[in-house]
Amino acid sequence: MQRLIPTLRRDQVDEGLLSVINTLQICAKEISFRLHQGELAGVLGSTLDENIQGETQKMLDVLANQLLKDILLENPHVRAVASEEEEGIVDGEQTGEYLVAFDPLDGSSNIDINSLVGTIFSILPTPDKTTSGPEMFLQPGTHQVAAGYVLYGPSTMLVFTTGRGVRVFTLDQKVGEFLLTDTDIEIPQETCEFAINMSNYRHWQPQMRRYVDDLLAGEHGPRCKNFNMRWIAAMVADVHRVLCRGGLFTYPGDNRKPNKPYKLRLMYEGNPMAMLVEQAGGRAHTGEQRILEVQPVDIHQRVSVILGSAQEVTTCVEYLQASHSAATDV
Repeated sequence: MQRLIPTLRRDQVDEGLLSVINTLQICAKEISFRLHQGELAGVLGSTLDENIQGETQKMLDVLANQLLKDILLENPHVRAVASEEEEGIVDGEQTGEYLVAFDPLDGSSNIDINSLVGTIFSILPTPDKTTSGPEMFLQPGTHQVAAGYVLYGPSTMLVFTTGRGVRVFTLDQKVGEFLLTDTDIEIPQETCEFAINMSNYRHWQPQMRRYVDDLLAGEHGPRCKNFNMRWIAAMVADVHRVLCRGGLFTYPGDNRKPNKPYKLRLMYEGNPMAMLVEQAGGRAHTGEQRILEVQPVDIHQRVSVILGSAQEVTTCVEYLQASHSAATDV
C-alpha cells in the first residue's frame, strides 16, 4: 500500500504544503494514541474552563489543541494557526507560506461514551506581507490549498484533499504509518439518508421544518420515497458517512438566540468540509450561498451548513429559498 508522503510527492504537492500535512499526521498519531488509551491515560472528563465559544472544555480538547498548536508552530512553513479553542491566532514563522485553522477535537461530547470524534483542518496560503493578525485568515474557502479531517474510530483515518479529489489513508498501528486505502471518493448524486439534530426542530424556520416533515412522510408524502435518519453528534463522523455512501448533513440556523443563530464555525468546520464534499462531487451550501464563497468577517464566524449528495442539497435549498422569496413578496 502507498504511504502518505510518497503519494503526495507523486501528486507534485509543494514541499512546504507536504511538510505541513506531514506535521498534521504526526499530531493525529499522538492524539489517536491518547484517545485509544481512554481512561487508562487519565484524560477523560471535563475541565472547569470554557473555550472562546462559551463551551465547557473536555480535558482531551485542551490536550489535542495544545499538541496541534505546539507541533504545527515548530514547522517553518506555518505562518500562524487559528483554533476553535483559542480566542485569537497564534503566530509562527514570519516567512511561513501557510496558515492552518483547526478544530482539535470535533464531537468531544462523545469522548466519555467512547464514541466517534475527529480533528478537522483547513490550510490556507499566507497572504501578502501587508496583512497580519486574524485578518490573514479571513479568506473565502475557495482559497484553501488543502483540507481534511482525522476520524478516530475503530481505526484512525486521515481523509483529505489538495484539490485533486478526496483520498483516505488508514493508520497502520503496527508500522505507525498512514497507508492509502481509498482514492477518488465520489458522493452519489441522490440519497435516501439524512442527518440532522431533531431536538432543535421547534427552533427551525418553518421551511426547514416543512422540508424535514416531507422527508419523514416517506413514500406516501410529497417526496414519494422513504428516508432514513442518522445522527452521531459529531460533524466529522456524519460527514464521513456522507463521503462513504452519500446522504445529506445539515445544521440549520434556529431562533433561540437571534444574535447567534448558527452552530458550526465557517473556518474550522464549514470550509474544510465543503471543500471535501465538493471535491467528491457533492454540494455544500448555507441556504443562501455556496459555503466556499462566504467572505469571512471573523475567525470564529458561524454559518448554516447543508452539504452532501448534490441533488438532495439542491432540494433542501429550494425549500429554504422558497421561504425567503415568500417573505420578500410580502
